[in-house]
Amino acid sequence: MTSRDYLSDLFSLDGLTALVTGGSSGIGRAIAGALARAGASVVVVARRESELAATVDELTADGARAAWVSGDLGTRDGVRTAAEGAAAVFGEPDILVNSAGINLRPPMSELDEDVWDATMAVNLEAPYLLGRRFGPGMAERGYGRIIHVTSQQAHRAFVNSGAYGVSKGALESLARSQAEAWSPYGVTCNTLVPGFVMTPLNTRLSSDPEKVAALAARTMVGRNGLADDFAGAAVFLAGRSSRYVTGQSVFVDGGFSVH
Repeated sequence: MTSRDYLSDLFSLDGLTALVTGGSSGIGRAIAGALARAGASVVVVARRESELAATVDELTADGARAAWVSGDLGTRDGVRTAAEGAAAVFGEPDILVNSAGINLRPPMSELDEDVWDATMAVNLEAPYLLGRRFGPGMAERGYGRIIHVTSQQAHRAFVNSGAYGVSKGALESLARSQAEAWSPYGVTCNTLVPGFVMTPLNTRLSSDPEKVAALAARTMVGRNGLADDFAGAAVFLAGRSSRYVTGQSVFVDGGFSVH
């Protein structure tokens, strides 16, 4: 066996189908691109059609198999509609990546019910509903990978964690519950935990050079994260070689969480 054959056996996603929410920007876009280039047929779900089209055009130009579905993950009906639309493109997904999120972080004293409800709907309830829709089918087929993108705020409070931190902490608990339910049937469920990553979701902080520098200094590698830093970890967790990794929070943070 050549080294290329060996690596293909470990990490190729050929023949698998993936659904990536929030896949038109930031970490989600990097993950969608990585899965597609590793061989998966990828459906990207997000709101903005122009960004979706640009993402898919880039992937198909590279020879990948990709498509997009515009959907509102802030309502139950929107999640269900997006899920059915995505499943109709390449078939039922083998890989579900929940990267869509909203980052509303007012001070706790100003955190109202509307912000709470909106945050929980997108960051927690949508992943739950998508898991409920696709997880049992994965278990029935004997193979599945569910990957949630969470946050440092799932583990520690800083810069007004508010409802955002609560939603991400609950999302990690959801991953463990899903792992308990479906891992005996070949479905692993894990989370990727970013450090501070320069993405549109973090515009509020990334626009402050002093805060950006201070966050970089908290890492062990001396820089903040880039969306592409998640490509390898996502391909690993989505593929066959991660079959014995489940219920875990995998930190991709340059050592931020342990420094």
